[in-house]
Amino acid sequence: MKKFIIAIVLIVCNSLLAQVQFEAKVSKTSLGLNERLRIDFVMNMDGDNFTQPSFEGFRVIAGPSQQVSQSWINGKSSFEKIYSYYLLPNQKGILIIRQATIEYNGQIYKTSPIKITVTNAVQEARNPDDAPQVSADDNLYLVADISKTNPYINEPITVVYKLYFSYNIGITNWRELDKPKYNDFWSQNIDIKQLVGEEGMFKGEKYRFVVLRKTVLYPQKSGKLVIEPLSLDIDVQLPTNRRDMFGRVVVTNDNKRVSAGAKTIAVKALPEAGKPADFSGAVGKFDFRVTPSKTNLKNGESLDLLVNVSGSGNMKLFNLPKPVVPNSLEMYDPVHDEKVNTSLSGMSGKISDNYTVIPQFKGNYPIKPMQFSYFDLSSGKYKTITSPEIMINVLDGPSANDQVAATSPGTSKNIVSSSEQFKYIKLKTEFISMKEEDFLGSKTFYGLLLLPFLMLPLIVLFKKKKEAIDSDVFGNRIKMNNKLAKKYLSEAKKQINNKEPFYVALEKAMHNFLKAKLHIETSDMSKSNIQQLLTSRNANAQTVIDFVNLTENCELARFAQSSSTAIQQDFDKAVEIISDLEKQIT
Repeated sequence: MKKFIIAIVLIVCNSLLAQVQFEAKVSKTSLGLNERLRIDFVMNMDGDNFTQPSFEGFRVIAGPSQQVSQSWINGKSSFEKIYSYYLLPNQKGILIIRQATIEYNGQIYKTSPIKITVTNAVQEARNPDDAPQVSADDNLYLVADISKTNPYINEPITVVYKLYFSYNIGITNWRELDKPKYNDFWSQNIDIKQLVGEEGMFKGEKYRFVVLRKTVLYPQKSGKLVIEPLSLDIDVQLPTNRRDMFGRVVVTNDNKRVSAGAKTIAVKALPEAGKPADFSGAVGKFDFRVTPSKTNLKNGESLDLLVNVSGSGNMKLFNLPKPVVPNSLEMYDPVHDEKVNTSLSGMSGKISDNYTVIPQFKGNYPIKPMQFSYFDLSSGKYKTITSPEIMINVLDGPSANDQVAATSPGTSKNIVSSSEQFKYIKLKTEFISMKEEDFLGSKTFYGLLLLPFLMLPLIVLFKKKKEAIDSDVFGNRIKMNNKLAKKYLSEAKKQINNKEPFYVALEKAMHNFLKAKLHIETSDMSKSNIQQLLTSRNANAQTVIDFVNLTENCELARFAQSSSTAIQQDFDKAVEIISDLEKQIT
């Protein structure tokens, strides 16, 4: 009995030791705002499809780096896989590192959340020779240039964000911490295709600067409106007192956060004196026209009535006047068209409503003059443009003597002539039997009754097919890896404008493709082993080199500066390599 109990205890211990463990370990749980944090995600099995947490409140400055180790001691094997990151906090307070996930044998495992306390920046011990000669505080500024701080409602103003930096420092990268918010403004960003360094005077000295963002704003209400600030986190290079073997100054990397500050705009209300009754909010300089496609037409023909406003101002922020036509002219809802360009000076172009008008009777019908009012910024007064009266001549068709006077305004009416008033009455009658067939004993009844028995052979065949597929563990793993490769390649294409998620997805796609084709596990994916396996499967030597180089560059590219062109080239290269290996591997 005693031996039996000991055996049970040993079995339980072995089962506990064989359990999958996945946990997160940090270098410290309390740190200063300027200190780095190392976090390791450790698993005792060879899991796949690792997904990192969002690291909200932190900035990833290095990682992920992967380490795999396996050992045998006294006949017992141990395995460990580690994903490591280095983080820099973005704010003070209590921050939570959320759960990471990994997959093993079809099961998803998660780490526990970790609480990190971030305090004020701490003083770091530094070699006097390594101390920077200048401070980033006095050599780096983010400025918001505003064209006008006291505009009228719907008068355009521009905000241009410039990053000034002196010749004493260098800039390697920047990230947006807070995006500006334009509450109570209509806003549109002006695209900046390429950042260009320029020179200019700032605080009486010559600085370099880069224009980061241009925005056109139209205030929508009067009073004091606040523009929330743009804030950046910038990586800078500062010169030190040391020099290298060639006499060049050695620089040190540092980090600086800058903000353009909140801006207050005092918006003036439009004057009430002289405001026209039909004023719809147009502010700027405009021209107004009402143009018919033709004025002489026959019964049944139609004409297009174009109501058009062109010029510069708040083109998208007001409504065009609507024409009033006689009852005998049927007018349909307009087709609206906008051809508006937005530049730093504001919106300009034209907007139009195109109405289709169809006459019902013979005669002459006037379309009343139309008015368009706007506030002229140059003169500070309201102006009104009136279109001329348009006479529509219908040359033939039925008379309207028995109708209401054609010139009276009102809603359009559809008139049906007496000769056509019985046009839609059916001339043939179809009878339906009132006696209905009983469902019980009908063909449908017996068909539904026999249907389950007829489907039994199909169910048996389907079950056997599914059991055969489920029993093919090796084939299912290949299918799963193929599916994951396509999934991550598709994800990389979606993230092509976001550098870091793009390279993470691209690297996973390359690894899963290789695992599907070579039938290997993650622990076997070393550089030499990949080259040997691909070469043994008749893969082209250059294609093998390109594959290894691309997978190695994926991790480096996430933290290096890369243009959109380089990212697109890496994606195209990955598609080309996968396509070549599909054809070459036997």
